[in-house]
Amino acid sequence: MSVDVAQKLGLYTRISGMEPMTVDSGPLADLAAQVLAKSAALSSALPEATQTSMHELLRIINSYYSNMIEGNSTHPIDIERAVRKDYSTDPAKRNKQIESIAHIECQRQIEDILATEPDTEITSQDFLCRVHKLFYDKLPDDLKLVKNETTGEVLEVIGGETRDHDVQIGVHVGPASVCLDDFLDRFHEKYSSQSHGVSPIIDVAASHHRLMWIHPFLDGNGRVARLYTDAAFRKLLPGYGIWNVSRGLARNRQRYYDALTQADSPRRGDLDGRGNLSRRGLEIFCQFFLEVCVDQIDYMGSVLKFEGLSERIRSYVTLRIMNVAHIPTGTPTAGKMRPEAIYLLQEALLRGEVARSDVSRLTGLGDRISRGLVSDLLKEKLLVSPMPQGGLRLGFPVHVVEYYFPGLYPPSGS
Repeated sequence: MSVDVAQKLGLYTRISGMEPMTVDSGPLADLAAQVLAKSAALSSALPEATQTSMHELLRIINSYYSNMIEGNSTHPIDIERAVRKDYSTDPAKRNKQIESIAHIECQRQIEDILATEPDTEITSQDFLCRVHKLFYDKLPDDLKLVKNETTGEVLEVIGGETRDHDVQIGVHVGPASVCLDDFLDRFHEKYSSQSHGVSPIIDVAASHHRLMWIHPFLDGNGRVARLYTDAAFRKLLPGYGIWNVSRGLARNRQRYYDALTQADSPRRGDLDGRGNLSRRGLEIFCQFFLEVCVDQIDYMGSVLKFEGLSERIRSYVTLRIMNVAHIPTGTPTAGKMRPEAIYLLQEALLRGEVARSDVSRLTGLGDRISRGLVSDLLKEKLLVSPMPQGGLRLGFPVHVVEYYFPGLYPPSGS
């Protein structure tokens, strides 16, 4: 389709169609300042080694909530089983597990890119297409098909390739496919530019919507937008990765969609900015988005307070000793737990890493029994070690999360 034909059909062909791309107001600046300060404080709440274990857990949780937003909920227990290659025999459930693993691996690869290629321009079309390809290349073929709701045509989604069809999502008509490069270039130009203070945090919120509005791919746009947002926040915010925004968006799914729709709206009169789109609509979206961020940081801050988490670790071990803790079927465990595990797990929480040579002293057990205790806790991933015979760090297998971090995800079966 030519640009002329696209114009006649009422499709967006000029990049000015997505203006304004930024908003600035006192309330948004205050929210962004809270996000920055609270996330930085959260980064110092745990030893670095424990944060590494939390990042592993949060990838699973992030995948769960991102799936939930897409309407493909796969419980973290089932995701963790898939991590262990324990897939469901039900083809539909297995596909959802594979989808979750694809999301987790994509998160990990993005983190590696940011660490090893720090100059990567995450707002560029190259990076966005790279993220899309990382995700879709890991999906089974039947999850790469999308149906055009208008024509009924079934199309294959090619990882990393922008769409060559025009789209309508609800009432929103995306930019003409022949003009996508122009829109993505403008996206990169605007959101890669240097800004000061808390403006970059507000820009992340605004760019999240504008990327969804461009809708550059046949499918997977929501996932790419959230993975892009994760990358942006990782570059900006100390502590991101201990919390993530997808949990808040999923828990407020309808409000999220309503706020996206508000920001899709055309300008409403002379007092609504100068762009084609509603400035007020974008403000509403950014306010919602930043409020979600503050809420998620506050939640994680509350469950990571040392005294409370230490006591919940004690309570969990006590329940295991009494053999009344809920253990999902198929979860690798070492059976009944020794009470001395409390001291070892709490010390790992406090110090970040415990030398194996200190275990006997901490637990009061002999060498042979203490080695058995360590072996049991490692088998269950309540402790983890970066290398054989290395130091011992606190682990967070999914089956303890409801005890350690109440409310992080719904109980199995919810």
